[in-house]
Parts: sequence; structure tokens; C-alpha cells
Amino acid sequence: MDAHAPIDFFIAGVQKAGTTALAHYLSQHPGIDFCRVKESHHFDDENLNWSHPDRTGLHRHFDWSLTGMLRGDATPIYTYWPNALDRIRAYNPDAKIIVSLRHPSFRAYSHWRMETARNRETLSFEAAMSKVGRQRVADAPGGVHRTYSYVERGFYAGQIERVLRSFPRDQVMFLRNDELWSDPLGTLSHIEAFLGLPGCLAATITPEFILPLKGFEAGQMEGAARAQLDALFARDIERTAELTGLDLSDWLSSSYAEFANGQPQASRVGLQSLQF
Repeated sequence: MDAHAPIDFFIAGVQKAGTTALAHYLSQHPGIDFCRVKESHHFDDENLNWSHPDRTGLHRHFDWSLTGMLRGDATPIYTYWPNALDRIRAYNPDAKIIVSLRHPSFRAYSHWRMETARNRETLSFEAAMSKVGRQRVADAPGGVHRTYSYVERGFYAGQIERVLRSFPRDQVMFLRNDELWSDPLGTLSHIEAFLGLPGCLAATITPEFILPLKGFEAGQMEGAARAQLDALFARDIERTAELTGLDLSDWLSSSYAEFANGQPQASRVGLQSLQF
């Protein structure tokens, strides 16, 4: 039996919303023992016996010789994957949950670019977002799919309701990933306070973002596709704002952009690179 104490906090969502950067930054805090692998995928592993789950595969990614540390894991599929949050609650009902949100249209495009670069997707962006493309998710077991869920993962409200059913509100932190781009040090200070840690990252790190894929080779989203997605997500954005308390009003504007003159908005505040 694995007798280790449970992991203290999880960056549980959402995919393509700066979770790699958050994990990178938080791993530099002297009070955090962060999971050695980005995305342990323990609580979405359907091959485990969830009646008596073996935690060895999760706990081996931490240094248990360190004492007095908070331990954290970043696996952003957890907000989307059925039962993952319930499994985390059963594992540690006192866990703190961090959920970073990105404008869902841009999130979908970034997700599609990643899967295309991995050669897991052959459809165009427009085709992947279409009824035919989305049917691949509807036809998957449980109506969820790890690869093709470009649109479905962007309906945040239902996922957030699931988070708040599983954990008390004071154990959950919601943030916008564009705030992490524009004010990385301030955002990290808020996270440190949420975790009950002394604030030190602002004085010790240089803001930078981690690029799992190179550059911006795939170009930018076509205007018609963006308009269709914006309309599809509008009501969900409003509900997400109500649930989280975040001001998402600018996400409802067709003028909202993550770029200025072809460059990441974040570059204006000295970020060295950007996760897409």
C-alpha cells in the first residue's frame, strides 16, 4: 500500500490555456514539489481499478524525501474528463484546484493546430469544427474524445459546475490565461496566496512562456470560422462568467484578439515566448 500523503493541489484545466507555463513557474517555488512529468494522467486513466486504485504510478513522480512541501500536479484534461474530479475528491477532498481559462475559439484553434502537428488530425480546421467533425466526439465512448474535442472542451460552464460540485468554492481558483500573459508576476502572486505560500516568485523568476510546439507555422484562424465559433460559445461564456466571477465581457466582442500586429499581445510586457 502507498502510504504517502495526498497531492495538495492540481492544475486541472484547461488544455491549451497556459498550464505548461503555470507548471514551469510553480515548479520553481522553493515550497513546492511539483510533479516531475507534465500531465500525470492518473485520474483520467480508465485502466486503473477505481474501486481500489493503485497510487504508485502517481506518487513516483514526486520527491518524498523533501519535507514541509506542497505537492502539485498539472493535468488539464481533468476538468473535461468524466469522473476525474470525483476521483480527485475521493483521493483528497481538501485539494486545491486551479483552472486557467482561454477564449474558447482560440483554445479550439490552438488544440487543432497541436493535433495537426502531431499527425493525429487530417481534417481542416473548418471541417474539424463542423457537425461531421464533431460527430467523432459524439460517437466516442461516453461522448468524450481526447483528440477531437476542440469545440466540446470550450464549453466551460458545465465543466466548472462539475468542479464546484466536487470542491468548495474556497478551494478553487479560476483565472484567465491572457492575464497570465499580460501580468505573469501578479497572477503568480495570487496563486501563491491561494495556495498559502509565501510570495517569492515575483522576485526570483524572469517571465517567459514555454512553447511545446514551434512558432506560428499554421497561420491564424479564418474570420468566418472565428465568427461561427464565437456565436456558438457566446451563451456559455456568459454563464462561465457568472460561475467564476471573472469578467469575460471582452471575450464576447469580435474585436477580442490574442495578437497585436501579428505578435502575441503578451510580447508588449516583455514575455519571451508564448504557449500555443
